[in-house]
Amino acid sequence: MFMDATKKITALFDCDGVIVDTEGQYTVFWNEMGQKYVNDANFGSKVKGQTLVQIYDKYFAGEPEKQRDITEALNRFEIKMNYDYVPGIVEFIADLRRHGVKIALVTSSNTAKMENVYHAHPEFKSLFDEILTAERFKRSKPDPECFLLGMTIFGSDSKDSYVFEDSFHGLQAGRSSGAIVVGLATTNSHEAIADKADYVIDDFRGMTYEKLLTITSRYI
Repeated sequence: MFMDATKKITALFDCDGVIVDTEGQYTVFWNEMGQKYVNDANFGSKVKGQTLVQIYDKYFAGEPEKQRDITEALNRFEIKMNYDYVPGIVEFIADLRRHGVKIALVTSSNTAKMENVYHAHPEFKSLFDEILTAERFKRSKPDPECFLLGMTIFGSDSKDSYVFEDSFHGLQAGRSSGAIVVGLATTNSHEAIADKADYVIDDFRGMTYEKLLTITSRYI
């Protein structure tokens, strides 16, 4: 099965927990920060899927020194992190490319963080037609702006676009964009995201272009 030439199918991938298996490491980091600054050793579960700005606004508003210290600690941590690929993702992207699908990374990470990913995977940039980082968006997920930008760049309709996300905010952004949403149960359980996605997978093993086309929105 090959892509209908009249369609511009687009695949929009989040990064952490979707392309690279990093969410567990971030949970460890935020648990440490939570224990240090707010006496909460389970802080990581509370901030999962939130941007740094969202975390600061909610938990550290008006505390610039703590924000600075956490940012510096996070920058050091991200340099040392492992950026292993989620199983099957490289093969899946290669199959999408063979069928002419336009592919973008759509991440709340900034360019400085992404440099660590590029260092770990020199081929990373070549996987995507576009890489959209936090600097490109005015509004963070769950606002759909980032995914709508990806569709605009590729000239794709939402009904022909697939969003791959793991976090609650990301899944909500994908849903609000009108795209078909594939949830990754890497950060949250199948049960927790089942009603927030059109289809849920553990990883990309067994995912193909043909299988992707069988996934349809439950909300059309």
